[in-house]
Amino acid sequence: MDLRIFTEPQQGASYDTLLTVAKATEDLGFDAFFRSDHYLSMGSSDGLPGPTDAWITLAGLARETRRIRLGTLMTAGTFRFPGVLAIQVAQVDRMSGGRVELGLGAGWFADEHRAYGIPFPAERFGRLEEQLAIVTGLWATEAGKTFSYEGRYYQLTDSPALPKPAQAKVPVLIGGHGARRTPRLAAQYADEFNIPFASIEDSERQFGRVRAATQATGRAADELVYSNALVVCVGKDDAEVARRAAAIGRDVDELKTNGLAGSPAEVVDKIGRYAAIGSSRIYLQVLDLGDLDHLELISSQVQSQLG
Repeated sequence: MDLRIFTEPQQGASYDTLLTVAKATEDLGFDAFFRSDHYLSMGSSDGLPGPTDAWITLAGLARETRRIRLGTLMTAGTFRFPGVLAIQVAQVDRMSGGRVELGLGAGWFADEHRAYGIPFPAERFGRLEEQLAIVTGLWATEAGKTFSYEGRYYQLTDSPALPKPAQAKVPVLIGGHGARRTPRLAAQYADEFNIPFASIEDSERQFGRVRAATQATGRAADELVYSNALVVCVGKDDAEVARRAAAIGRDVDELKTNGLAGSPAEVVDKIGRYAAIGSSRIYLQVLDLGDLDHLELISSQVQSQLG
């Protein structure tokens, strides 16, 4: 079971804070540092000092880290043209020496689009499908050849399809709860399927849909990595769990029901139940980025028991 650290910087984090957490992620032996791609805080947070751009952040971290994978859950397709996104991700992949992964989604948070003047089209899923075709098509085009695409939403003519990523293939993550179109897109384009904030039962059901859709395309279902994203709140004792839950404005019982919360033993047990239904990677949503002791506890008493 891979454990990855997943952050939500729109809730309030500077680049320096993210760098500190990313370095701790690397030093403590976690597999990767991922971040959301949002420009507006949610809930009661004031979001200070303000948003940081996902790919600018990852470019900086690419030069400041050496081992951990770096990526997004999920880059909003509404924020960037697919040709520009392909250039950005390829460049950051080269800056990192080949450690980047691209999670790409349709975009959903209408308020942040209104707040920053970003168009929020009604039909986003069709755009996402074209974006996936373009980004992966640009990267797959042989050097010296060109890439063209004629879609409903995007058209590219004789693109040199440069630059190329450092990796022969940048892993693409697709995720969500949709029962029909999401599994089909994952089967066609994904290297990893991620379901965010889902129960064991819902995860198993959605993994089954993705497996069936993948097999229907002629791919082996096990070609994909199946993963979960879950909020994490671990403490050495009940008091520490309660303190950490209060710090992020959540109830302990709710966290235990909907995330990974409690003692290290409780969390290891629940991770084991996700592993039993086919999940091999968990993105730990860490909401208090100032609590590095939390990461150390997870590393020493949870990750160490997972093999």
